[in-house]
Amino acid sequence: MLIRVPTGRERFIRFHKLRHPLEMNTPEIEAFLTWLAVEQNVAPATQNQALSALLFLYRQVLNVELTGRVDAIRAQKDKRLPTVLTKDEVQQVLDRMTGIHQLMAQLLYGSGMRLMESGAHWARLRVKDVEFSHHQILVRDTKGNEDRVTLLPKRAVPLLQQHLQDVKKLHQGDLASGYGEVYLPYALARKYPNAAKEWLWQYVFPADRLSVDPRSKAVRRHHADESVLQRAVRRAALDAKINKHVTPHVFRHSFATHLLEAGYDIRTVQELLGHKDIKTTQIYTHVLNQGPMGVRSPLD
Repeated sequence: MLIRVPTGRERFIRFHKLRHPLEMNTPEIEAFLTWLAVEQNVAPATQNQALSALLFLYRQVLNVELTGRVDAIRAQKDKRLPTVLTKDEVQQVLDRMTGIHQLMAQLLYGSGMRLMESGAHWARLRVKDVEFSHHQILVRDTKGNEDRVTLLPKRAVPLLQQHLQDVKKLHQGDLASGYGEVYLPYALARKYPNAAKEWLWQYVFPADRLSVDPRSKAVRRHHADESVLQRAVRRAALDAKINKHVTPHVFRHSFATHLLEAGYDIRTVQELLGHKDIKTTQIYTHVLNQGPMGVRSPLD
């Protein structure tokens, strides 16, 4: 049986003993949001979502102006250290992977890309975004809706070039069969009407079969499903008997930690990772014991 989860507005009303929202205002909103943070230990995003829902309720539905600025106790992010593999552990995982899965994992570790980059992600890389001459990957529409440049590891180049030759043959076969069109955002499709079939716009990691796009009903070759890599990484970590929770995202954490370990400037690492705030990057210094835990005891 399906159980319906109460919305934020319903929880707000129940929290205040079923009082009508018109009988309440800013103080009641603050009390509810503080309760979510302190008593319910919700994530910051959940608290923000509740606030947005209540602001919409009062301003757009009830046409009521709040009596003042909402100033509740804010939910705090968990300050957990990320899981990081040693260089030897990374190599053990990579050695137990083969073919395209090994190439995918090499690129994640060697570039520091997220498995998912919000609007665009690793699996949606286009051929044109790989710069072999400069050993760079252009990551578009990232978590902050911006583009950034990261590293294309030299070690992965031969395997990636061979992979792209195979992908090109696949694309040519699709074209010969009357297909070969890739999805483009509406603005790009309108600006470049012929681009969808061009080689440069194809996915670096296409799906192994054609499928129907539910939006346009066009038959296209979508990008690879990231869950395939997730399973391959977990299987390789188990085979390597690594007693850590290993996911593809762990390669990104390991990328950052190993760069700092090698002496690279934290600002450079921040830029490669695409972090807005240096504080986000600084968490890796704690993994390295370069923070307070790196201080030597006077007894030693």
